[in-house]
Amino acid sequence: MHTQSVDSPPRPSDRRPAARWAGAFALCSALLLALVAVRWHPLMTLDGDIAETTHRWAVEESGLTQALRILTDWVWDPWTMRILCAVAVLWLLWRHAALWTALWLALTTALGTALQQGMKAAVDRSRPVWQDPVDSAHYAAFPSGHAMTATVVCGLLLYLLHRYGVGRALWRTAVAVAAVSVAGAGLTRVWLGVHWASDVVEGWLLGAALVAVAVIAYERRPAHWTDLPAREITSP
Repeated sequence: MHTQSVDSPPRPSDRRPAARWAGAFALCSALLLALVAVRWHPLMTLDGDIAETTHRWAVEESGLTQALRILTDWVWDPWTMRILCAVAVLWLLWRHAALWTALWLALTTALGTALQQGMKAAVDRSRPVWQDPVDSAHYAAFPSGHAMTATVVCGLLLYLLHRYGVGRALWRTAVAVAAVSVAGAGLTRVWLGVHWASDVVEGWLLGAALVAVAVIAYERRPAHWTDLPAREITSP
């Protein structure tokens, strides 16, 4: 057994990988945004082909479609993800008095919401329209709020778990759950016919870029912006 405090993580930080990832994700996100904004024909055709195929499957596989509707509306819904983030914030404040970390987590999640809503309004992309829809959604399509919110929340929580050295079993479980959640949150939206595939990819890219930038900001915070003295975390 070993113990560690929130304000003294066990692993030294290395900002260079985060900076490289932030640049790569941001560049890919900006490129995809430009292609959608100009309605690049090959991308629009690909989106249409994927949408038609998955919609046909969704109509044929009604049982699976109903299960995916439950997952997208209750498990991977953006509000579910925000509630998960809020629980983590409250836990940090109550269990470890980690004021700075809690604020960082809450503000980054709020920024992600504002960013995707602002981009939706700016691009104003229409959602797929079907004569026999299996689900419905409102507001603009690009980017997918489900995909982006899941990416941001899961990415931030994984970073904190890694930084503060949780046990191997918990870490592997968290990575598996996060991977399934991020992938599922996006893919179900395409299956249900309420998003184009590029909406989901943009949500993943933009969310990942925001997480990488947030990690850089966390690592480069001024020395006096530290958490309050924390209780110890016990891990195997």
